Amino acid sequence: MSRALRWLIPLAAIPVLALLAYGFRLNPREVPSPLVGRPAPAFALKTFAGQPVSLESLRGKVVVLNFWASWCYPSCYEEAPVLERGWQAWRDRSVVVLGVDIQDTDDKALKFVRDFQLSFPNAPDPSGKVSIDYGIYGVPETFFIDKQGRIRAKHVGSLSEQVFKQHVERLSSEGAAAASESSPASR
Repeated sequence: MSRALRWLIPLAAIPVLALLAYGFRLNPREVPSPLVGRPAPAFALKTFAGQPVSLESLRGKVVVLNFWASWCYPSCYEEAPVLERGWQAWRDRSVVVLGVDIQDTDDKALKFVRDFQLSFPNAPDPSGKVSIDYGIYGVPETFFIDKQGRIRAKHVGSLSEQVFKQHVERLSSEGAAAASESSPASR
């Protein structure tokens, strides 16, 4: 019995080690979201400036929905300027960048907004309901929502200009292609 037990413990560890080895090979930024391809969960928040904002009010626009926090260093600090530049470049082309601050204090969040001179709307999620509805498990996380209100992509981690531009260009051109197909000139 002791001889069998001596071999049983090491043999039982082999599947566990194999599973760990497989897990370490995965990129956590590529964790698929079950929300991609589905309608984005509705929400209504009040921005730090006191303005109401809801997903429904943004219908017909490409929405870049970014979940962040002031304590999220360095990732949120790296992507804040990227989001602001993206907002400045695309806001006149039916693209909205909306920041949702989670698990934070208003004072620290407002300091973050001021320090990075963020001009796009930012709203706290004081109850955590919006972040729960979107399945947020860390910050930053960014969702790209099409003009019909469907989540088309999710990015985990700091957003680069290349990733921002890639998703926004694709979603913006999809709307333009559909509009030109239905115009009288194309018939």
